[in-house]
Amino acid sequence: MSTMETTMKFLATATLCLGMLSASAAAGFAAEPTKISELSHIHGIAFDPGEPASYFLATHHGVFKARPDGTVVQLSTDANDYMGFSLDPGATGRLLASGHPATGGNLGVIASGDGGMTWTQLSSGIGGPVDFHAMAISRADPKTMYGLYGSIQVSRDGGATWSVAASTPTDVIDLAASPTDPDTLFAGTMTGLVESKDGAVSWQQIGPTNVPASLVETAPDGSLYVFFAGSGLFKQSADGSWAVLAENLGEQVFLHLAADAADAAHLLVVTQESAVLESRDGGKTWAALSP
Repeated sequence: MSTMETTMKFLATATLCLGMLSASAAAGFAAEPTKISELSHIHGIAFDPGEPASYFLATHHGVFKARPDGTVVQLSTDANDYMGFSLDPGATGRLLASGHPATGGNLGVIASGDGGMTWTQLSSGIGGPVDFHAMAISRADPKTMYGLYGSIQVSRDGGATWSVAASTPTDVIDLAASPTDPDTLFAGTMTGLVESKDGAVSWQQIGPTNVPASLVETAPDGSLYVFFAGSGLFKQSADGSWAVLAENLGEQVFLHLAADAADAAHLLVVTQESAVLESRDGGKTWAALSP
């Protein structure tokens, strides 16, 4: 099976959120530290700004904190499915997410002010409670947020109220907000990378067509990272120039990326197999975290 076929098959399956962990395994995570390799269905990753050597992992069964030794401990007091996981750039230590309760249904837009332990709903969103599989917050204006729930929704007041965007590209996988302009939004789709400079009113194609862009993420230094399935990881620097970072990655598909605000060369990604990989050279080489 080709890389393209593998990617298409995986992404179609991922949208259905199938294959959850067993209840006993989830209970074990909550009870004591475990190996990072034991986690499955990781839906988001972010460095902890208060503890740079550690990072958050949002999963199908709660939010976890990964330690430098490769072990993880569960932070959330529930085993909900956290998706659209994001740090709030306007409030240090505040986390935002969406997803599904363990008992079923949707969570709407939720926030945590205690490092991921407890969560409260900010809004149901439009047509909700929503389940934002992707969410992006503008560093240029942290009150501007975008979420994907069939259509793209937009909030201009920090997630309290939402409206449906004027247009949504077909088959969106991921969203990323520009760090310099709150009206500029990037969307990774099954047919490539697209950009809107007018708050999701109109869109323009960037880069190759008919190649799934499974990951799109902006970094604190203004860089834009994009993973094109079968081609590799690409970076657009703040000056607009593009560079190929990593090619020949076999069947690996990158889905989520975190950039260390304290070290631009330090990156983490989550693959389609929920493996967490680390790069210390700006994304050129990658190694699996252990144990």
